[in-house]
Amino acid sequence: MPAVTAPDILTPPRVGSPNTTVFGERPVRSVTTAPSGFEGEGFPVRRAFAGVDLAQLDPFIHMDQMGEVEYAPGEPKGTPWHPHRGFETVTYIIDGTFVHQDSQGGGGVITNGDTQWMTAGSGLLHIEAPPEELVVSGGLFHGIQLWVNLPRTLKFAPPRYQDIRGNQVALLSSPDGGTLLRVIAGELDGHAGPGITHTPISLVHATLSPGATLHLPWRPDFNALVYTLAGHGSVGTDRRPLRTGQLAVFGDGGPLTIGADARQESRSPNLDVLILGGAPIREPVAAYGPFVMNTRAELVQAFEDFQAGRMGTIPAEPHPGHDVL
Repeated sequence: MPAVTAPDILTPPRVGSPNTTVFGERPVRSVTTAPSGFEGEGFPVRRAFAGVDLAQLDPFIHMDQMGEVEYAPGEPKGTPWHPHRGFETVTYIIDGTFVHQDSQGGGGVITNGDTQWMTAGSGLLHIEAPPEELVVSGGLFHGIQLWVNLPRTLKFAPPRYQDIRGNQVALLSSPDGGTLLRVIAGELDGHAGPGITHTPISLVHATLSPGATLHLPWRPDFNALVYTLAGHGSVGTDRRPLRTGQLAVFGDGGPLTIGADARQESRSPNLDVLILGGAPIREPVAAYGPFVMNTRAELVQAFEDFQAGRMGTIPAEPHPGHDVL
């Protein structure tokens, strides 16, 4: 799981030790296991937020761990053209390559450690697929797609696309040098990531060495979620066990604690987690398929607008690699 790393983990700036005098350590509310499923044209996913109350996830709506899968030649798959309205999609590729195109002219190729941040806003069509050369050769594919809600006032914001290269993320290390942190969006202890967000959030990919413990400062007005991409460890001061494909939801407070088991599997030598949180929007959510709105009437309008072509049209040129799927 290379993503983006540092030649010397002691080189990046250090995250400060958290202050627990005002806001105490966050307790762990729940640990849930993501069920497996399929998305798009048939690529495997883990539904990271399944079974968790939407109020505890707010401002996040949905998250899939795509893979980790080793495709044989001819097996890589993507998604067909489809619409979105009312939220932002964040696609973070850890291993492999994805090509994105949308009806507003946004898109590009994202690979190891890159992120595409698409604000659907008022609505658009888009497609994600592996490039033709990956379809032919096969190979490793692993990534995350996260849906971030937009408040009522921004549901119809103009669509926007951000292409975030892996080398743009802010690299930090823990005080003891046992954890490498990649800040993709928002900020962590005063260090800002490159992603520009409508909804205030922080998104961090952390790699903990075996036996390392991370005491992480976290904004008290944000919620806090930790999803395990690979490895074994624990969360909270009571060391609740956490393994690949599990999500920990923290309660109110300030800092959070994550620990890596001293012994890891050979295939996953470290504990890799995605740490995310944001300011809750606290508005009604009406979600169905590719639309996230506030009311059922807005959902009906979204379907009508899509069917009438008001969310854009598929470009005349075929998407690279799509017609060979």
